Amino acid sequence: MTILAMSQTLLYLLEQQPDSAAAVQYLRQQTDQLQIDPKPAQFYRVFTAMPRYVGKQLIDLPPDMAFAIERIRPGFSVAGWTRDRLARVWWLLQLPADDEERYVSTITQLFKGAELNELVALYSALPVLSYPERWRFLATEGIRNNIADVQSAIMLHNPYPAEQFDEAAWNQLILKAFFTDKDITQITGLHDRNNARLRQTLTDYAAERRAAGRTLPPHMEELL
Repeated sequence: MTILAMSQTLLYLLEQQPDSAAAVQYLRQQTDQLQIDPKPAQFYRVFTAMPRYVGKQLIDLPPDMAFAIERIRPGFSVAGWTRDRLARVWWLLQLPADDEERYVSTITQLFKGAELNELVALYSALPVLSYPERWRFLATEGIRNNIADVQSAIMLHNPYPAEQFDEAAWNQLILKAFFTDKDITQITGLHDRNNARLRQTLTDYAAERRAAGRTLPPHMEELL
């Protein structure tokens, strides 16, 4: 994936939204300012203020744009996103990535202080952030929490876990998805990452449910 191509495509998608001219102008102005003064405080301020300037409406995603995004970053989808979520992910792509430690530190601080919608955007951005291996711990921690929207941002239509999680973390994701009634058919890499330990754990879980007279979650038998 090229960051420039994804950045241009997401901004173009924002431009296509109804009554978005003022929002796009604001985003361009902030990008110019960030290039002049690339301080973390400026970056954080814009990330936090995004809903005020771009709105929270659901985006309209034409099929050709969904296809273009998929071509740039296979497995990545913005379907069902709001404008502020899309704009925040786009804004993350504007952060200079030439200094790895500064880049990672800046985004890590966002994770630490983020409210719910900001966390959703941050976890949604995992597939397009630089230095993907540096986000594994934060991603696995996100799976462990009990915030449904955060879990969905990591689990569903997100290629990052399938690409970066080790077997134990991947298995935990699948189990948590079943326990929290997620639509596991939306998990990227669901069948490719299936493994013997996961099958055994799911077999034991299925036996417990059957013994208790309970039905199995949808699609569980496909992984056994």
